[in-house]
Amino acid sequence: MEIGIIGLPKSGKTTVFNSLTKGKAEVGAFAPTALEPNFGVAKVPDPRLDGLQAILKLKRTVPAEVRYIDVAIPKGKGKGLSGELLDYLSKVDALIHVVRAFSEERIPHSEGSVDPVRDVGIMNLELVFSDLGIIERRLLRIENSLKGAKSPERENLLREQALILRIKSAMEEEVPLREQPLTKEEAKLIENYQFLTAKPLLVVLNIGEEQLSQASALEGKSRSGYPQFQVVAVCGKLEMELSQLSQVEAAEFRSAMGVDAEGMHRIIRLSYQLLGLVSFFTIVSGEVKAWTVHRDTPASKAAGKVHSDMERGFIRAEVAGYDDLVKCGSLAEARKQGLLRLEGKNYIVQDGDVITFLFSV
Repeated sequence: MEIGIIGLPKSGKTTVFNSLTKGKAEVGAFAPTALEPNFGVAKVPDPRLDGLQAILKLKRTVPAEVRYIDVAIPKGKGKGLSGELLDYLSKVDALIHVVRAFSEERIPHSEGSVDPVRDVGIMNLELVFSDLGIIERRLLRIENSLKGAKSPERENLLREQALILRIKSAMEEEVPLREQPLTKEEAKLIENYQFLTAKPLLVVLNIGEEQLSQASALEGKSRSGYPQFQVVAVCGKLEMELSQLSQVEAAEFRSAMGVDAEGMHRIIRLSYQLLGLVSFFTIVSGEVKAWTVHRDTPASKAAGKVHSDMERGFIRAEVAGYDDLVKCGSLAEARKQGLLRLEGKNYIVQDGDVITFLFSV
């Protein structure tokens, strides 16, 4: 899973990137805009890992991971994105838009004033213009293909053309694709276009330390301006500083300031939710590991996440829900109480399942 982090210049998006990934990418009030993106990985916080480690006396926990890419976007000019920027972002699964909500005279806002709702609108337009560019190029190719096309190819091209023209009309009214009603067949027809406005989007308000007590109110104000987005408020500067400390030092600092880690954890968890992902757990050789799959994933496909041999030679899965296992205190007791179930390859994996895959190759 890869999530793109975007934002207007001087919004603090690289600061948020560093906070999430414990990275050390260059930041600064007047740092030059780099064309090369920053890449990093964040561990997904999940208290269930610690719960399983405690009751089963395991030696090690391995959390799931989210990969983030920090892409520099120049000041919006109403022309959309192109070239390398578009190439990088077209490949991500979702987007995080970091919006500046802090005031700092030393770092002038690219639009002259701090206005989160306005900035969300500016970025939305840039993404829409990028998609309109994709649409124009595709319509031209369809028009050229229609000249020599025969049925049924011609019928397919005309159906695609009609759909794209409908999407284009809505986008010209500034309606992103994620907010346009599409049937499953229509969504499948255009999935290879990699439209940016079709990607799930999370808005992160980058606030100052003096605004920490107002975080909830600021989230609510921005959400009222754009109710279609999830909104999280964090102090990127503070979080980046804390991310460079040890866990003990960071915990002591947070306690002294009355700040918890919920903000950054919410961003990571909402990254998960944006993509409809769930976690299941495996226990092998004294280690509990979290794995990520999409909702509605059958057990055989989930086994393939662990190892391709498990999917190919899948026999069955032994499954216990996390809450049931905690109540029982051990796998043996869960089996005794009938809470450790045997499931076939079509069983749909649930969030929090603890699974042992049985296979033969």
